[in-house]
Amino acid sequence: MTEAIVMDGVHKRYGEKRALDGLDLAVCGGTVHGVLGPNGAGKTTAVRIMSTLLRHDAGRVTVAGLDVRERAGEVRRRIGLLGQHAAVDEQLGGRQNLEMFGRLYHLGARRAGSRADELLERFGLADTGRKAVKQYSGGMRRRLDLAASLITDPDVLFLDEPTTGLDPRGRTEVWDAVRSLVGGGTTVLLTTQYLDEADQLADRISLIDGGRAVAEGAPDELKALVGGDRIDIVLRDASRLAEAAALLGGPDLVVDADRRRIGAPAPDRMAALARTVRALEDAGIEAEDIAVRRPTLDEVFLSLTGQPAGERTEQKADTAEVAA
Repeated sequence: MTEAIVMDGVHKRYGEKRALDGLDLAVCGGTVHGVLGPNGAGKTTAVRIMSTLLRHDAGRVTVAGLDVRERAGEVRRRIGLLGQHAAVDEQLGGRQNLEMFGRLYHLGARRAGSRADELLERFGLADTGRKAVKQYSGGMRRRLDLAASLITDPDVLFLDEPTTGLDPRGRTEVWDAVRSLVGGGTTVLLTTQYLDEADQLADRISLIDGGRAVAEGAPDELKALVGGDRIDIVLRDASRLAEAAALLGGPDLVVDADRRRIGAPAPDRMAALARTVRALEDAGIEAEDIAVRRPTLDEVFLSLTGQPAGERTEQKADTAEVAA
């Protein structure tokens, strides 16, 4: 596929702090590409550079085939950006907001109005277009924000933590809207702190830490980096953990006494599950729960960055990214 976004050896410093340290990134057109990393990893800096809001110190960046440094104005006409915070006016209605954005992008009054109607229909907001945004639910407000970022029908859309603060229903509404966009050919670059969101939406994911990419691939490819499938057993009687562990045996067995849990590799999934159930039954050991699971992106994140995905560390780069 044609690459819609390329970052090649990109560097950015804030004083003595390296926000990006040779970041490489390639995003195929018409896909969702997730960017994950701990606080201070450089996610926001990367998005600001790709969207022409910040100049990089070294390296090459192209978006929609255009160099962001040399052809910034053309890049801006080809992209949309949805930041972490709502950009709509809560006192205005949904249609009024979209018309306002259309006029800011130099669409004529008639075209701004028709484009507003198109987007309200597309995002399931047609019947709320005249209602003040302050009366919208969180999911509705975020969908309107998303619609505003598409007022010029961009080739590439940057979503910087688009569902932060939304309830599960609101997140699902935004996810459905993103899938619809990609189905129509839009390229989406997504940064998120929710690993299940990346797992749900992204065709490929880049994990960045310390301003550089430490891994890249499809979600299942990344999960394979920390091992194959595992079987988890929770026993009803903690006193029989040692007996069950001896019964299952094998390498890489994990016993968690506090949770009455045993974990073991399951390379052949269903066959391993059947063998385990039969062995426990034959020994009269009762399992409260038993399941075969694949590694999660949380485990990949922890393995490659050395910290849990939800851990929000305080780093100088965070302040610099916001201030830049």
